[in-house]
Amino acid sequence: MKHPDDDSELFHRLEAEMNAESGADVVDLDKARSARTAPEPPAPEPAPAPDTAEDPTAPVPVDQPAPAAAGPGYLGRLAGARRRDVIPLWLRSAAELKTAVGWVARHYAHATGYHALRAPVYAARLALQAPTGAARFVGGVLRWMADREGEPVRLAAVRREDAAEYLKLSRQRDGRVRLRTLAAVLGMFTGVGAALALYVLAPGWLLALTVGAVTMALGAAGGRADDPVVHRAVELPKATKLTSDIVLRALGALGIPAISQAQAKGRDGFEFTAPITRDGPGWRAEGNLPYGVTVTDVIERRDRLASGLRRPLGCVWPEAVSEEHTGRLVLWVGDQDLKSARKPAWPLAKSGAVDLFRPVPYGSDQRGRWVDVTLMFIAGVIGAIPRMGKTFLLRLLLLIAALDPRAELHTYDMKGTGDLDPVGEKVSHRHGVGEEDETIQYALADFRALREELRRRTKVIRSLPRDICPESKVTSELADKRSLGLHPIVIGVDECQVLFEHSEHGKEFEEIATDLVKRGPATGIVLLLATQRPDAKSLPTGISANAGARWCLKVMGQTENDMVLGTSSYKRGVRATMFAWGDKGLHYFVGEGADARIVSAAFVDAPGADAIAARARTAREKAGRLSGYALGQASEEATGPAYDLLADILAVVPAKEAKVWSETVTERLAELRPEVYAGWEPDALAAALKPHGITTGQVGRRVNGKFVNRRGIERAHVTAAVAQRDGKRDAG
Repeated sequence: MKHPDDDSELFHRLEAEMNAESGADVVDLDKARSARTAPEPPAPEPAPAPDTAEDPTAPVPVDQPAPAAAGPGYLGRLAGARRRDVIPLWLRSAAELKTAVGWVARHYAHATGYHALRAPVYAARLALQAPTGAARFVGGVLRWMADREGEPVRLAAVRREDAAEYLKLSRQRDGRVRLRTLAAVLGMFTGVGAALALYVLAPGWLLALTVGAVTMALGAAGGRADDPVVHRAVELPKATKLTSDIVLRALGALGIPAISQAQAKGRDGFEFTAPITRDGPGWRAEGNLPYGVTVTDVIERRDRLASGLRRPLGCVWPEAVSEEHTGRLVLWVGDQDLKSARKPAWPLAKSGAVDLFRPVPYGSDQRGRWVDVTLMFIAGVIGAIPRMGKTFLLRLLLLIAALDPRAELHTYDMKGTGDLDPVGEKVSHRHGVGEEDETIQYALADFRALREELRRRTKVIRSLPRDICPESKVTSELADKRSLGLHPIVIGVDECQVLFEHSEHGKEFEEIATDLVKRGPATGIVLLLATQRPDAKSLPTGISANAGARWCLKVMGQTENDMVLGTSSYKRGVRATMFAWGDKGLHYFVGEGADARIVSAAFVDAPGADAIAARARTAREKAGRLSGYALGQASEEATGPAYDLLADILAVVPAKEAKVWSETVTERLAELRPEVYAGWEPDALAAALKPHGITTGQVGRRVNGKFVNRRGIERAHVTAAVAQRDGKRDAG
């Protein structure tokens, strides 16, 4: 400090000694005050960075000084904020609100009827227990009058031989006894007087009501704790409320080092980002895992998590948040095991129609909310091990399609057990069962016809004006126009590996199915394939890579999981391997533009499927849409014109022509069988020959003196393919 008193030499000397000892500077307060009010000087030029090449020991700055206002401002944070729902989801949905109200109404109606029926038994038991209750009442009054509750304290004073305290307590006890005896005597006389007055003056109904009330009160007092008179009409599940302590305890039991180390140091190891709240029939907790820990790490230990929460495995469902980082965990803990919890009734089970271009509920998630599926503009794959509900799920989707009268169904049960018969026999335009040669030929002819239908539809869509078909795809309005023939076509194949692995026609089935998967959705053709062997042979890459909808029930390994749900699904925590054997119908659903969701499909048994299919058939008959197999067409009629492509090529290409252009072959084929080959192009011929092992190549010819190369075939290749095929048939 600097003082104006220059004559104070002693002070200056002390000040100098202090500066010498501390090495600090003396601050002039007057200058400091003036500096705060003066404008700030310009910022000095930044010092040059040290040359680390010359001085390797010089420190290198890593973190730059943060600016005064780092990150978005208040309005920016508000714009990026996530608002929580004011009205719960179940209250915004009329269907869910109706379901909830129905459950509550049925609960109290059941409870009322249950107790009303047992009311006489309750009255009899209370009457029998009334003497015991009266004795307990009298005994309790006498103990109260004698101040028995203070006796342990007085005995304690006696044991301590504390005469002063005992005398004090005795005087207090005497006063209580006198006062309580007086109150009891007055109460007894008042009660007896009131009872006599009621007996003499009160009407009979009031006297009976009073006696009944006193009897029931004494009977309730005489009951035993282990044998209540009134039993519960409904045994509600006793689910423990989820708290932060329980969540932290469960996470700490997972054996994840980062969480265990944090909790060992006194930290939580989990950062809650929202309060734990009720979410449907369960509890929802959300928060951030420690750095480096992902939600997948928790999902892998789901069984340990359930043990830590002391809940059944089917109640515990950890999930990731797609729009957040991979360490954001949402933990939903249900009140009941998902497979044993009561499912809401499927809205379409008894009544209702479907528009395939709109979402339709087909199952419910863990919270009991309906999950919708839109069957148009997709191709779908269903995969699972046997006996997990794969065929039931495919049949459910086909029933949904059947409830749209415009939809044309092609159903194939290659397993041969008849599970798809309720749909096939009543509704389907084409239907085949089993893996016999007749069924394979039937299905092959149908698939070939579907490929031709796909080509026809593409031409129709291309020819429509833009104002009618602005997006170059089939719409619900276009499907209503019968003249265009753009109605929905839904193809369902159970155990599709039977087709794709067929020794003779497997490649052609694969070729056509791949084309239907890639181009079919835009033209109104939907292909649904189900298999219990989700591998590269059962689901060819061209199909699995382009199917937009995936349903994966329980599978045994990572390869099968990713084959159905998509590459890297297992690493992202979408694991159908975690489903238990008892989780029938429980699956991951990928589609509808959302992330993978766990869904429990609506259960429709065989009689229920028959009833729904019958309703769908009636609607089709009224609309005049019933056709094909369901109408009773014979198999020969249904398969369409029979032809042998290779034999037809040999018929139109003479032996003297060793090589011929593809366009020449298609022209000759169209002349031979216009009902089959009309409109074929060289690309179509190449695609049809590829399953037979015949490829097209460059064929050169002289035209008007010039040498011209075009794609074509060699007759010898066709002859060899026919010989090889006929040899296999003879051997068979």
